[in-house]
Amino acid sequence: MSFPRFLFWLLLTAGLSLGTTLEGQTSLNPPVDNDFLAKQFGSTCTLVDQPPLVADFNGDGVEDIVIPARCKNPMMNQADNQYVVVDPYYSFYGYGNPKITTQFASEDTARRGVVLLVIHGAGKQAWRSPTPMAKFMIVNTPFDKIYVKKFMVRKKPHMAIYVEETGGGGMDSAIFWDGRKYRYQPMGANLD
Repeated sequence: MSFPRFLFWLLLTAGLSLGTTLEGQTSLNPPVDNDFLAKQFGSTCTLVDQPPLVADFNGDGVEDIVIPARCKNPMMNQADNQYVVVDPYYSFYGYGNPKITTQFASEDTARRGVVLLVIHGAGKQAWRSPTPMAKFMIVNTPFDKIYVKKFMVRKKPHMAIYVEETGGGGMDSAIFWDGRKYRYQPMGANLD
């Protein structure tokens, strides 16, 4: 049984405490923590210092989530946890078979194993559903920071994961769902 929003608002405005602080928290319920990641993607995945972002990436009207994380072996839990490992970055540059590209060692040891975990939501619970529509592990995208914005694909706006890439080039790029798979699109250097 859900608590009606207007009663919740009434309690908050009346100054009553519900035992939790709302300051600085996002409305991610259940919380996205390492236990949530272990349940969805296996015990080899842990959170990094960036918050998850929520948007409708596949255009079905249901909330999805992208979670920056670190995973030790992306291919290991794929069958058990029912997710797909994809590599749109190396696919754009020629060869994106994750069975091979996950074996490439990163030059920066601090960036090894850093991935983007995407859950396509299903039903009223969206990405929180015990059986989401689909789960993806996006590997090999070199990012410092991510954010979500609309991206034009064939004259239609789509929600995309914008990436500020690592390295000295100051490149920005976008990762978007094209209806079948995730694609990488470089946007050029930022003007900083």
